[in-house]
Amino acid sequence: MARYFVGDIQGCYEELMRLLLRVDFHPSRDELWAVGDLVARGPESHKVLGFFTSLGDAAKAVLGNHDLHLLAIQAGLKRPKPSDKLKKLLESKHLPGFIHWVRHQPLMRELPEHKLIMTHAGVPPQWDLPTLREEASEVNKVLMSDTYLDLIGSMYTEEPESWDPDASGFLRHRYCIDALTRMRFLYLDGRLDFACKKPPADCEGLALKPWFEFPSKLDDFTLVFGHWAALMGKTDNPRRIALDTGCCWGEDLTLWHLETGEKITQKKLK
Repeated sequence: MARYFVGDIQGCYEELMRLLLRVDFHPSRDELWAVGDLVARGPESHKVLGFFTSLGDAAKAVLGNHDLHLLAIQAGLKRPKPSDKLKKLLESKHLPGFIHWVRHQPLMRELPEHKLIMTHAGVPPQWDLPTLREEASEVNKVLMSDTYLDLIGSMYTEEPESWDPDASGFLRHRYCIDALTRMRFLYLDGRLDFACKKPPADCEGLALKPWFEFPSKLDDFTLVFGHWAALMGKTDNPRRIALDTGCCWGEDLTLWHLETGEKITQKKLK
């Protein structure tokens, strides 16, 4: 069995198919791990979700910020932007099934035998593995409940910026969502920054550091993530595997083969 990890697909269905053809992916023997943001920006989000829901247990996705935003749009809590390119998905007869599938995807996955963790944006450096498991699990329980839209409606704020182990309810859940699906830079005191989306070299002098440059309680784990296209897959840390290489922005879609460590890329198709 081969395990392939793919960066932010964002509706880039044809590029995904070309990558999987090149590695002879087959769901009867292989697994496809996706770092989230399966939908939006690219032209065929409906086909991407159709493909993933067809894979059964061979699909191992986590939720990204655009996947969560889809839940808000589908419920009428937010309006889609033209840049989201979700019209075909929102008009699909399969949309209820797709929404059900998205709601049942976790915020984190792990391979204990490889000491590997996958989230969309990263893991707060102050969290250990039990904390990550607990916080992600609590959010996922809410997303799978009948009251999940209360949480979705509360997401659209940039508070809290800091982790508070004594917080409860939506305040606690929002930090988990923001950290695992939106995090890029942290202030030097560990607070989340939501403004800078540039490469680290372009943000020097702003009292910010990439989250993966802080000492972490998970330093000996491999963390696989996406979300930050400006990194173009570079972290200078072999245990921090960045896979968002900006396919929806005209760059590449990247596939990482866990067993060999090889990265395979497909240029955005015109």
